[in-house]
Parts: sequence; structure tokens; C-alpha cells
Amino acid sequence: MGFTLDIGARAPTFALPATDGKTYRLEDFKDASVLVVFFTCNHCPYVLGSDEKTRETAEKFALRGVAFVAINSNSEQTHSEDDFSHMVERMKEKKFPWVYLRDKSQASARAYGALRTPHFFVFGKDRFLLYTGRAVDNPKETAKATVNDLENALEDIVAGRQVRTPVTNPLGCNVKWLGKDAHWMPAEACDLVPRHAEGARSAQQMGSA
Repeated sequence: MGFTLDIGARAPTFALPATDGKTYRLEDFKDASVLVVFFTCNHCPYVLGSDEKTRETAEKFALRGVAFVAINSNSEQTHSEDDFSHMVERMKEKKFPWVYLRDKSQASARAYGALRTPHFFVFGKDRFLLYTGRAVDNPKETAKATVNDLENALEDIVAGRQVRTPVTNPLGCNVKWLGKDAHWMPAEACDLVPRHAEGARSAQQMGSA
């Protein structure tokens, strides 16, 4: 296994504090038929650019048994606005339809193999991984996005179909690791899809649009 969870891997458990004052564990979401765990933060322009699109997706699929859980693993030593108090402020302001958890130890980021913010992991009812990667292909400017891989995956899953594209590369800022340079990534971290293959897929999609 590489740094990031492989398709078919079981969701790692967690016990993390949330902005609502509670501590949540993986099993607290057992009633959800599909669980989306995504790694995010407060400052990243890719997150800020796509949060409303993610909100739309979360609200669209909520009545179909899909729950969203956001985790911020970024070191506040790299960006002070990624600390817990700013998480609380952001949720009060934005009222996103998900719980927002703090992974200060970064144990969950390592367990899931989070590469960037945002990075999405979609698990079925049995909590085996069915999709990982990006939501849209232009999270910084979602008005220019041409494909929403997260919604495509969720549509397939709730319909009982095999996910058409189970792995994409997440697009965003790298996770800010404690005690490391802002651009550092673990040695075992790598693209989930070879860039040349992803480029060919994008060209094919544009040609069929």
C-alpha cells in the first residue's frame, strides 16, 4: 500500500474534537449509507474557492443517505488561521452542512493518506473506500470547472453502480505538516493517477462534451 488509502481499504477510525464542542468517532456516522471524509482547512485558496460547491453536493445528497465529515489536519505553526479557534469562527459564519473536526496530531491525515486540501474519500455502507481524489477539476474557480468527479462517484454509489472513475488526483495546497517546510510532503506520497493519464482523460472528456 502507498501513502494514500487504496480503493477497497477500510476507513480508519478516529476520535476528534469538532467545532460544535463534541468529539466524533467514525462509528458515530454508522447510519449514513455513504460517508464522505474530506481533508480541508481554513486558509487554502482551493478550499475557499470550492467550499460552496462542496456545500451544494452535500445538500444534494443528504436525503440520499450521504454524510460529509471535514477534517483539518494542517499545522497551525505554518498558518495560524488553521487553528481550532478559527475553525469555530468559520463554521459559525458559514454554517456548512458537515461536522468540522480538528486533527491536531495529524494521525488521521497519515492514516488516510491525505495529500492536499481538499482531498475527498468516499466510503460505502460497509466503510470500504470507493472513491478518492478531487471534487471538481477547478476547485479554485468552480465556475470554470468542467467535471465534478465527486458527484459522479456519489451518483454511481447511491445507484448501486460501480464508480466510473474511482481515483483522481486531489487538487489543492499540500497538507501543512508539523515541523516541516510549508511545501514538504512525506517521501512516500505521490500522485494517485499518472499525470499523462489524467491529461488524456481530460482531453477525452472535452472531446465528448
